[in-house]
Amino acid sequence: MNTWSCHPARWFTPTRSAPVVLALLACYLVWGSTYLAIRVALVSFPPFFQMGSRFLVAGLLLMGWVLGRRVLSSGDRPAFALPTARQWAHAGVIGSLMLGAGMGLTAQASVAIGSGLIAACIAVVPMMIGGWGLLWGRRPSVSECLGMVLGLGGVLLLVRGASFAASPLSMLCMVGATAAWSLGSVLSTTRYPLAPGAAGFASEMLCGGVVLLAVSWALGERPSWPPQPAAAAAWLYLVVLGSLVAFSAYLYLLRHASPALASSYAFVNPLIALLLGSVMAGEAVSPREWMACGVIMTAVLVILLARQSRRA
Repeated sequence: MNTWSCHPARWFTPTRSAPVVLALLACYLVWGSTYLAIRVALVSFPPFFQMGSRFLVAGLLLMGWVLGRRVLSSGDRPAFALPTARQWAHAGVIGSLMLGAGMGLTAQASVAIGSGLIAACIAVVPMMIGGWGLLWGRRPSVSECLGMVLGLGGVLLLVRGASFAASPLSMLCMVGATAAWSLGSVLSTTRYPLAPGAAGFASEMLCGGVVLLAVSWALGERPSWPPQPAAAAAWLYLVVLGSLVAFSAYLYLLRHASPALASSYAFVNPLIALLLGSVMAGEAVSPREWMACGVIMTAVLVILLARQSRRA
């Protein structure tokens, strides 16, 4: 074995660190801005139709890329293997939870609540993942429990603010969204693993997109046609950057960075979303809501650091 290649300093050379930094910026900036893009796209695309069409198109593009690479590699490379029937079934479960319920309810809540506050609610996902993990014997450490209690206090402070108090339905949507997303995250690593690599993400997006469009049809949603230019641009942004570029960057981080660093988007995205919503969309955030967001971000950071110390 080449000992030099395994030396920690090797990972901090410019050639190694530059791609990691670029991947981090993609996850931070792109995913942090998608909440505002969702709200802009709502002008012409109703919530479930918007999410369904977004993930269906992104899934088709990504699966097309997988098929293209499979043909070029003569079909003998496992990285480009297509999902099996069982893996498609798993994708149906995970896609329904994470994208169907998670992203669909998030878009529905965005109709009445500012994008920054929506992102702050999404930040509690690491805490909820820890809670769901108890069902599969994953006991949190003392530090993780402290982070969960701190995060719960931040959420309770946030929901007492004027924005969520004026729209309790949106709060219920966010509770359902975060619960479904976190449950899907746990199941994808315990009971229902997806196909490896890009094919797994593509199958999840395809299944989730179909579920979302079925819900949209059942609710009688009708997109405005032709869509307003800003809404169309926001939808395209969600497809290309939000669903393809950022997901690819996240996969790169999972392979080349620590879990804590790869998951750091959980507390960076809400800050970016709050700033973008306040500056670009004029969304009002009260001092209490800013304080609640700060408490939630602190709690997520405590949990991430605790998990990193357990893996060390």
